[in-house]
Amino acid sequence: MVAALLLTLVSAAPSATAEQPAPSGELQRAFTEAAAEYRVPQSVLLGVSYLQSRWDGHGGAPSVTGGYGPMHLTDARTALAGAPHHSHGSEDARGDAARAPRTSDATAVEDGGTLPARLRTLERAAQLTGISPERLRTSPAANVRGGAALLAAAQKRLGGQPSDDPADWYGAVARFSGADDSATAKTYADDVYDVIRSGQSRTTDSGQRVALPADAGLRPDTATADGLGLRTVDQGLTECPRSVACEWIPAPYKEFGAGDYGNHDKGNRPASQAVEYIVIHDTEATWDTTLQLVQNPEYVSWQYSLRSSDGHVAQHLRLKDVGWHAGNWYVNAKSVGLEHEGFLVSPDAWYTEAMYRSSARLVRYLAKRYDIPLDRQHIIGHDNVPGTLPSTIAGMHTDPGPYWDWAHYFNLLGRPLVPTAGPGASVVTIRPDYDDHRPVYTSCEKPGDTCPAHGSGAVRLHTAPDETAPLVRDAGLRPGGEDSTNGVNDTGARASTGQQYAVAERRGDWTAIWYLGQKAWFHNPRKEPTAVGARASVVAPREGLTEVPVYGRAYPEASAYPAGVPVQAVTPLPYKLLAGQEYVTGGRTPGEYYWATTFDSSHHTVVRGKEMYYEIQFGHRVAFVKAADVRVQRR
Repeated sequence: MVAALLLTLVSAAPSATAEQPAPSGELQRAFTEAAAEYRVPQSVLLGVSYLQSRWDGHGGAPSVTGGYGPMHLTDARTALAGAPHHSHGSEDARGDAARAPRTSDATAVEDGGTLPARLRTLERAAQLTGISPERLRTSPAANVRGGAALLAAAQKRLGGQPSDDPADWYGAVARFSGADDSATAKTYADDVYDVIRSGQSRTTDSGQRVALPADAGLRPDTATADGLGLRTVDQGLTECPRSVACEWIPAPYKEFGAGDYGNHDKGNRPASQAVEYIVIHDTEATWDTTLQLVQNPEYVSWQYSLRSSDGHVAQHLRLKDVGWHAGNWYVNAKSVGLEHEGFLVSPDAWYTEAMYRSSARLVRYLAKRYDIPLDRQHIIGHDNVPGTLPSTIAGMHTDPGPYWDWAHYFNLLGRPLVPTAGPGASVVTIRPDYDDHRPVYTSCEKPGDTCPAHGSGAVRLHTAPDETAPLVRDAGLRPGGEDSTNGVNDTGARASTGQQYAVAERRGDWTAIWYLGQKAWFHNPRKEPTAVGARASVVAPREGLTEVPVYGRAYPEASAYPAGVPVQAVTPLPYKLLAGQEYVTGGRTPGEYYWATTFDSSHHTVVRGKEMYYEIQFGHRVAFVKAADVRVQRR
């Protein structure tokens, strides 16, 4: 019952038993000593560890796939024992009022079987080293030794000899990945050698300074991976860059009675509609469960899934087709959905560098293919997708949540979030230091309980420039006027890394932005800024208007609908863009609606009107205003 067991992974990790952080420099020595003991080139050991964890120990807490320590040694049974599962919303994944709701909260799927080898490498490391599993989980130095032993064993199994030349270890690195197919194993090894060639250095989450000098001329002997004996993946109809290992695991298009069908809609994008968004999700389920769900015709769908342990990619829908994933039909019809194996309420169930890198390469490919800007108005989280109607706002999903590292992700995308204007600019880009910025969140495991301290890319917004001031309110989330909270799933008073806002006021170390129709203050000290200056286009109510309606979807005017296609209401959300306020715009877009409610796709119609809209960064989520209601300025 692997999937049923794995589904439960969140933060029930034995972090309290982890050893105390060692003085800076000790982890570097641990790599040096383990490399010498097991006759593994130190650069190979460092490169593998960086791709797994960026050398972080995570306080002894496991990753999404039950991996521990700098070497990500997996012990899934220990990681998963007794851990609860949480939902992060109750939205209708289709988000189309013309159809019955289709929910997307994951449920346990039992498949029998045993844990694959990639989820129990710590057991093998214990056998090779004689170190106890507990110590391998909690001691970074022991964990590094375990990883070195696994690499040495992989080299021996492939018929290789201990060697000081890192070029000779390509096959062993590919084996270390745990991948069950040759393409993923080799892609993983390619990534490790890219890290070695480019070099890296950083301070880890325990204050350790670790460095890997660049070896720019290194060319690995890829022939050493010829004896891996792994399966060849079915690439089928995949649409992926060559730099990722991609497998075709199709989502079903199936009719199952009463006019219902699943689990996606056929389309003809981009000929029929432009693809303008890439939506970043986390799965709230493990890899095996995720694949079972997306292959269920009565469930929902998305284009790609990404595995945490090695960055493997599965494609489920052709890019021309429309998935049911974002909870907003307008966004679904114009987006590609990427599901990352993970759990937003589990800050210590960390994402691997391998998955971040695969995801970034895939997004770069998609952005180039569809001319999508690499910014946070178009590369959005599921938590940035707006509700379609006032009644749907509260149920919208909140993944990937405050623990997704947007700053690192945009570095990997080749679009680092850097200042584009001075410190007194009229617009700011939110950009706290992820590792050092650790706001308090609650309700990760139980309502009201404090979540484990962890780095975060989100800042909290107050009604006044004071930490004790109430948080700003979200009239959509709480129509009764209740205050926002610091709950991990509460997006009512949160601005996230990369999002841009117009500045309303500054007082000392505090900055106010326009947010959901009000001033929202966040701590932004000069010495440790949580935002940087930016230049951007903003919208404000046109002359003579005191307020402007805000929408969750950009639908056409009634006169644009042909006979046989019901008119879809253009319903304002419970927010207003008021005179004197400005909001950063992600660009101008036409009003469109994709009528697709039948299994026979020949009846599908794209309705395109004359009404134009501007997408804006209105709160934590994006929103839309009619172009006729606003004026645009460059700030």
